[in-house]
Amino acid sequence: MSELILKPKGTNDALPEESYRWQYVESVLRDAAADFGYREIRFPTFEYTELFVRGVGDTTDVVQKEMFTFTDRGGRSVTLRPEGTASAVRSYLENSLYGPGLPVKLFYIAPNFRGEQPQAGRYREFHQFGVEYLGSPCPAADAEVIGVYSDILERLSIKNIRLQINSIGCPKCRPVFHAALKAYFQSKKDRLCGSCLERMERNPLRILDCKSPVCGEIAADSPVGLDYLCDECKNHFEETKSMLDAMGIGYEINPKIVRGLDYYTRTVFEFVSTDLGAQSTVCGGGRYDGLIETLGGHPTPGLGFAAGLERMLLVMDAQGIPIPKPEGCRIFVASLGSAADKPVQKLVNDLRKLGVKAERDTMGRGLKAQMKYADRLGAAFSMVLGDNELEAGKASIKDMATGSTFECLLSAEDIKNAVT
Repeated sequence: MSELILKPKGTNDALPEESYRWQYVESVLRDAAADFGYREIRFPTFEYTELFVRGVGDTTDVVQKEMFTFTDRGGRSVTLRPEGTASAVRSYLENSLYGPGLPVKLFYIAPNFRGEQPQAGRYREFHQFGVEYLGSPCPAADAEVIGVYSDILERLSIKNIRLQINSIGCPKCRPVFHAALKAYFQSKKDRLCGSCLERMERNPLRILDCKSPVCGEIAADSPVGLDYLCDECKNHFEETKSMLDAMGIGYEINPKIVRGLDYYTRTVFEFVSTDLGAQSTVCGGGRYDGLIETLGGHPTPGLGFAAGLERMLLVMDAQGIPIPKPEGCRIFVASLGSAADKPVQKLVNDLRKLGVKAERDTMGRGLKAQMKYADRLGAAFSMVLGDNELEAGKASIKDMATGSTFECLLSAEDIKNAVT
């Protein structure tokens, strides 16, 4: 016997016993996106590496440390998608989705890939629901995007989630903040990790996102970006907060939120759970007004968020939120004798065409073993087809919960009416 081949580190199988949970959450996400006017987009699992270097930013941990990058047969560098926004914007530009007019509102449910150290709620292949709102510079768009995920939390009955918001400014006011940060961290450089020493020169804002406890302690007393906002950014942030107030969405201001990708501008936000320990962020996003231009398009504002499905399910488990199971086998049709084999096959097939979840034995089991199998399937009803039933054109249907029986004609329509 050959040695078993196991799944790669940091990946998971969604087994049949649990995949219904994913399907339920995904259906809620799709319904919410549709109600807010977002349309689904699907894009490739891999892209040319340049897309993420330019879009995500070459100073980020994602690009520097975490991407799965390889050379294809044509000699081009390609990368398994580490996040969805760059792919969505690339597709928006390549396919001229802006043609009919703005805004363009997109959503996706897709796997992403990052070479991180696996831990609870963090995997090398992970799945995200994301929305992208392209074309609007208005604070109302910021509030709407935040409102989408707030609405999803309500639909899934998820509690104990805090919304934290911040503004990291724009290209006009951010250089002043960067200079203040650089001066502050320069005075602490003997305690910074090697990565943050590099970030201090290229993008000191990234230090605020460092996972090192020492760097985090240093960053806690660093200058606050809200103190350096230009008047436009201040007004945008104040108006965004007013919009959230009008929508009844509570929030906290967290001036240390910067998000881990370089394309963010102005509003950034996170939804944080109190039930996940260190990996507490279940959704993160913000505005990226310069990204479309960076990727070759005309200057166009945009914003969005991404939310991990694995973490969403972990929170629901931690809070004991029930997920409805789909209906199982409605009726099991057992065969008795070789003459019944084809009639059973036809009857089960006809029932399925009518939308009845019907099953039969295909393992050559005896009648007693077939009924045990029906129990294992959780069949609501069962019936046995043998010579006598075929001759009479009717059979007894057994309610597996009560043990009671009743007769029914051997037609798919009559059986459906009897068991549904």
